[in-house]
Amino acid sequence: MSDETLLELSGLRSGYGAETVLQGVDMTLGQGEIVAVIGRNGVGKSTLMRTLCGLLKPSAGRISFLGRDVTGDAADLRARAGIGYIPQGRDVFPELTVRENLLVGEVAGQGRAAPDYETVYKFFPILKERARQRAGTLSGGQQQQLAIGRAMMGNPTLMLLDEPSEGIQPSIIKDIARNVRTLNEQTGLAVLLVEQNLDLIVSIAQRGYVMEKGRLVATLDRDEITSRDEVRKHLTI
Repeated sequence: MSDETLLELSGLRSGYGAETVLQGVDMTLGQGEIVAVIGRNGVGKSTLMRTLCGLLKPSAGRISFLGRDVTGDAADLRARAGIGYIPQGRDVFPELTVRENLLVGEVAGQGRAAPDYETVYKFFPILKERARQRAGTLSGGQQQQLAIGRAMMGNPTLMLLDEPSEGIQPSIIKDIARNVRTLNEQTGLAVLLVEQNLDLIVSIAQRGYVMEKGRLVATLDRDEITSRDEVRKHLTI
């Protein structure tokens, strides 16, 4: 792990209404790390991501980002601070063009960095080719690339990737894995990944956490998170 802590969670509890899903989560993520949270369906992984990006309000605990307490910050403030979120299901704006979706992503980076379309297009050239096409007419894989590109427009320090392989053909999954690795290597972008796809996990994660019933019950070092047999034990395949 990096010597410099980027994200630190302490006793984090969160959920929906009266239902508490996260049962006191403690986690650290260093600057420039790619960390996976793995586990079976329904254990709270997506709830964790929605809480980290500000869409769910914690009922207890603390979220520290870049040394600052952001527990009470709304989603827009966290985005402007450098937390990019790519939700499960992608959630692009279907009636807007590809270019217009990317324009929306610029908002998160205002005051921190100028929008960099060329870098986005370098990683995802299909977005330049389809710039005038409505996002809702793209394939699932193209929409996932657009969702990542939109987050990149905000120049995040941390990218939250929630099930990026869902509904996407294997060749596109490989492209996304390669691009995430390259982004990490070239820019130092940190990534917190929630995923069920065994190949994607072992190809990009540098270490991992195992979640069960809203708690992190194990940590996986580099050798363990890149072992197909070890990761498979914690997934429903």
